[in-house]
Amino acid sequence: MVTAPLGLFGTICLAVFLATEPGWYKPWVGGLVITAGAVAAGVAVTHLVIGRQTYTVVVTETPLILGLYFLPPAMVIVAMTCAAFITYIRLEPAKLGFNVAKQAASTSAALIVIALLPTIRDAGPGTWAILFAAGAASAITSHVSVAGVIAVVQSAAAGRQALIAGLPTLITSGISILIGLVFVVMLDVTWWTVILLAGLIVALVVVLRSFAGVFRQHRTLAEVYELTLALRDEADAGGLPDVLLGRVRTLMQSEYATLWLAAQGRHPEVLLTSRVDDSVGLFDISPTPAAVRDRVVETGRVISVGPQFDDSTDLRSLLRRDDLRDLIAVPLRSGQITIGTLEVVNRVGSTSTFRDADVQVLETIAAHVAGAVENSRLVDRLRYDAYHDRLTALPNRRRIIDALAESVTVRAEDEVVAILLFDVDGQRNVNESMGHAAGDKLLVEVAERIRGIADSGALVGRIGGDEFVVTLRAAGIEATIELATQMRERLRGPMAVGSLTLDVDTAVGVSVYPDHGSDPETLLQRAELAANAAKVLPYGVQPFHPALESRAVRRLGIAADLRRAIDNDQLEVYFQPKVTLTDRHVLGVECLARWVHPTHGEVAPEDFVAVAEHTGQLARLTEVVLTAGLRHCKAWADADRPLSIAVNLSARTLLDSRFPDLVRELLEEHRMEPGQVTFEISEPGMLNDIERVLPTLYRLRDLGVRLSVDDFGTGASSLGYLRQWPVHEVKIDDTFVQGMATDSGDLAIVRAIVSLAREFGLTVVAEGVESELTLELLEEMGCEIGQGYLFSRPLPFERLEAWLSAQTEPESTPTGEVRRLRAVI
Repeated sequence: MVTAPLGLFGTICLAVFLATEPGWYKPWVGGLVITAGAVAAGVAVTHLVIGRQTYTVVVTETPLILGLYFLPPAMVIVAMTCAAFITYIRLEPAKLGFNVAKQAASTSAALIVIALLPTIRDAGPGTWAILFAAGAASAITSHVSVAGVIAVVQSAAAGRQALIAGLPTLITSGISILIGLVFVVMLDVTWWTVILLAGLIVALVVVLRSFAGVFRQHRTLAEVYELTLALRDEADAGGLPDVLLGRVRTLMQSEYATLWLAAQGRHPEVLLTSRVDDSVGLFDISPTPAAVRDRVVETGRVISVGPQFDDSTDLRSLLRRDDLRDLIAVPLRSGQITIGTLEVVNRVGSTSTFRDADVQVLETIAAHVAGAVENSRLVDRLRYDAYHDRLTALPNRRRIIDALAESVTVRAEDEVVAILLFDVDGQRNVNESMGHAAGDKLLVEVAERIRGIADSGALVGRIGGDEFVVTLRAAGIEATIELATQMRERLRGPMAVGSLTLDVDTAVGVSVYPDHGSDPETLLQRAELAANAAKVLPYGVQPFHPALESRAVRRLGIAADLRRAIDNDQLEVYFQPKVTLTDRHVLGVECLARWVHPTHGEVAPEDFVAVAEHTGQLARLTEVVLTAGLRHCKAWADADRPLSIAVNLSARTLLDSRFPDLVRELLEEHRMEPGQVTFEISEPGMLNDIERVLPTLYRLRDLGVRLSVDDFGTGASSLGYLRQWPVHEVKIDDTFVQGMATDSGDLAIVRAIVSLAREFGLTVVAEGVESELTLELLEEMGCEIGQGYLFSRPLPFERLEAWLSAQTEPESTPTGEVRRLRAVI
């Protein structure tokens, strides 16, 4: 569509000029000179890159002007056309034909302008104007022809773009025409100026090439700098290819630019390509042969394949198979590890190819890209770590709070936002007995199990050491409690930790928005309070209610006051009698701490004992109670009516290796027999830390004090451990004793405990005796000692003395005087 009209136009003009000048071929030497000059001029070219092609505008106006002045028109057409054929002979036939036809047509256009203007007679100003007009006609014809080809091959818009982009080349053509006119003037004076002109041409070529090299280098540096700034500003690795690939492709003048990043941790594999003639975005394919990329990753070195690279001839067959000309693949390194590649394929232009300088430029870019990738992944990793638990990879407290804040803002009217907090029971024991590695495995297993049983729309997170949270939307508080119960049951069961299989249980606290709070922090706090309360419930699920918070706040507020109360002897010790059931002898008392707060009034023992345990004051509290008991025990012994004392111990106290030494010192200080002291240790507390408390128990037994298992029957493995413990008595939990008169199950449990204890030779104490029927049943089954409101509630020392005087009478025994109850009412 373009080449044929141009060729036809040039052929017709040539025929006309041949007919008008039969001797056109005589100045053939001049024709050869002009041909050589035009070929030489073709070295200095301007490359116009449009789409996938490079279109070359050759600056041949200088030899053309000389030919127009010194040679016949036909010889000019032949010389310039032959020069174009020689210059573009390496191109494919279609492009070769176009460039030859274009040169013939543009030369013919110049000759027509000369033919239409006055005849050239000398090298004066008139001739200058005619030759300049002819050269301009040739340049315009050439420029319009190039734009026409682009419009036909690609689009009219691309043609208009090429027409506008090529306007600066007309200025270059004008300069070339002026140089040709100078040559005409000089040669018209004398042909010896050829020597001077030759030197000038060589100098100009050297200067222009140097200037072009410096300009190209400066432009490359500027573009690399702009690219590095863009990479620096792009903090997200996901947007890096969009910023990078188009710029790299333009900078390297390549048909394709590809970024490949290997999969790493949470980051998936990335393979994206920018193609020169596609404006729809990036593609997830690459023209680079897989073998080339594999070699880059394996060697960690640059692989460059093409005519200019001799060290990769073995890979050229791979390129030819995929119809590729050349490529450069540069590794992206993080330290000594190759994390990806940056690749460019096919230098734009049929005669252009990648060179060593291009490899250096791409290596520079790759260094910046690798740094940008590492920085973006580091930022992503830091952001991920800030919102996720490192051990289980679950969202942490911060992420849960953010998610809750979003959930409460978009809640529907007929639903609640529920928080289920799972507190794992026994995880600390696993840490202490099997090591933290085993404890971590347990937590990971729990996390996987919770994640597996949670609904697909729920968010599962870990907010503390052994605390997991599930947030979801539910129909209401009742539906939430039912769901929590179901999840807890499904979560229960054996879990493999190393070579052991453990039975793991959880306590679940429930809070919902908006019933239990309006902000995430409050909802989580109240779910934790509910989970703490759920630990003592047999079904293990507790919704929040305001009483839990008021109690927790009260405990927190009395911590400092408790320390002052202990230091200032503001705690009281009450005493509850223990009576033998066969002969009603008062053989001792249990020492119980009581505290009347100056503001809050009487504080429940379980509250201030829990505060003492969590604030490190439990040892002092135990010492205060034991000291008070020993002091009164000594007074009773000096009055010839000895009573033993019993003091409650926490498992935490037994973990203190210094406690037996303290007991020995206090016994020596008050000159008391060790057998007059009984330490009562809660069975569940001992079971949780049995291996750690056993050494202290043996030391206390060797000291001579009596040891009692308190709350017996409530533990999970009491019968299996009872024979191993160095204890002297068991104390049946009051929940069984109080219910035995009306519940056959409780009666059977108490009867079994009494029988078992007697088989082991242990004394049996029943606490919670509150009725005559209970007393009779205990006597019948052989229980030895009772304690409860039927005899007396805990009393301060003065009231205990009054009770002893009013409710008991002295009775002489071989061991001394004892107090015997007058009656039980």
